[in-house]
Amino acid sequence: MTVAHPVGEPTAAEEYDVIVVGGGPAGATAATAVALRGHRVLLLEQQAFPRYQIGESLLPSTVHGVCRILGVEDEVARAGFKLKRGGTFRWGRNRDPWQFSFALSPRLADPTSFAYQVERSRFDAILLANARRVGVEVRENCRVKGVLADEERVRGVSWTGPGGEPREARARYVVDASGNGSRIHGEVGGRRTYSDFFRNIAVFGYFAGGRRLPKPNDGNIFCAAFDEGWIWYIPLRDELTSVGAVVSRERAAEIQRDPLAAWRRLIDACPEVRDLLHGVPQSTEAPYDQVRVRKDWSYWKTRLWRPGMVLAGDAACFVDPVLSSGVHLATYGALLAARSINSGLAGTLDENRLFDEFEARYRHEYSLFYEFLVSFYDMHQDERSYFWKARKVTNVGSTELEAFVELVGGLASRDTTFDGLGEAGARLTTSATELDTAVGRLPASDGLRNPLFESATIRQVFQEGAVLQERGVLGGPLEEEAPLRPGGLVASEDGLMWVTPDR
Repeated sequence: MTVAHPVGEPTAAEEYDVIVVGGGPAGATAATAVALRGHRVLLLEQQAFPRYQIGESLLPSTVHGVCRILGVEDEVARAGFKLKRGGTFRWGRNRDPWQFSFALSPRLADPTSFAYQVERSRFDAILLANARRVGVEVRENCRVKGVLADEERVRGVSWTGPGGEPREARARYVVDASGNGSRIHGEVGGRRTYSDFFRNIAVFGYFAGGRRLPKPNDGNIFCAAFDEGWIWYIPLRDELTSVGAVVSRERAAEIQRDPLAAWRRLIDACPEVRDLLHGVPQSTEAPYDQVRVRKDWSYWKTRLWRPGMVLAGDAACFVDPVLSSGVHLATYGALLAARSINSGLAGTLDENRLFDEFEARYRHEYSLFYEFLVSFYDMHQDERSYFWKARKVTNVGSTELEAFVELVGGLASRDTTFDGLGEAGARLTTSATELDTAVGRLPASDGLRNPLFESATIRQVFQEGAVLQERGVLGGPLEEEAPLRPGGLVASEDGLMWVTPDR
């Protein structure tokens, strides 16, 4: 809600360079990256940290790229999170599990070929504390009610403090990183577009232990497809395992009626996961003693910014979690936003050009993950099941293709743009076939190279993450960074601003 004259008697508005709404990974990343450039930042978070959150499996780009750029990688390493060297999947034609190893990517070589399985309450608290350390003014238990705006731009926010007192704060830029339940994302305009293909329901909880995969893959996320959908199995520590089932939205009534019974039944329906949990009790440790339900619907906004305001994290987009992309997309989008904000505050480039760069890159990264996931779902061959039959590329309807074309339209991506529905459908079919072929070659692999990375779809989806890692570890990419599109920008040497390629 745009607030011109807030109700009540707020104190005089405080002045900042940037206001960030939300203290999760996206908000903490954006706030820290702006504060590192010497700007005054206010971060407003409606809860008190530490707090529970799902999305526990990270990718290397967050650990070795974003965290290192923010100066928090060593602290994350000292936290003792479970090491994750890749993913293990019981998915596709082959009934035997197969590995997805980060180390076999030519761009993710040791010593950065790993990520972590994290308890988000601890991981998010580390990022937020780091934001405080670099100068961000963090205020918890504060609820943003609306934005302050005029005809030209967003100028700030109205909010209530811990005691319910009305407040106002003004800034040159507002970052909405307040999650999928954001109250203010509509202020940038556009609409939230939901995928028809990925409208699922997730029911999840925790066990007090569980068997582990053989070393060195004992820290891998294990994803197993079964008739009704798929299950994740994430080893967080020896005595704690996160287990969740993703099923069709048609199961929503059954799950909502008795989440615990539905969760247990779905686990029993997947023998690979059921056997790992044989004899293991459900966790009684708070906050892991509850079974939770979430609408697992993928979506994106048709507009991600307006003058004075930008979206990041789940306020901007969300995609199916099977590839553990949630925290990556949130922190990556927040870093892109921070680059545009830092450059805007410095007055080095035109604001429209800066934020068009942010939006083009964010949409491009999202579209790569989205295309990969459509292909990945298509690879599972058990079409006896309603769930899997409905999630074949050949059953993607015109509405979904139109939404996908709209998502990537006009971005001049690194490979191709789509001219229409026919081209988009053909591209998705090709990607699915290529990925299925690559996975089929895994059993005959010599272990020295991973056939998965010979798939163009796989290479593209990890390309930007690899550049982030190289920037964090080496201070810049191994190869000269090229603009995403003609006339586009590239990151500065420290990764915190945009510059023209000739600079």
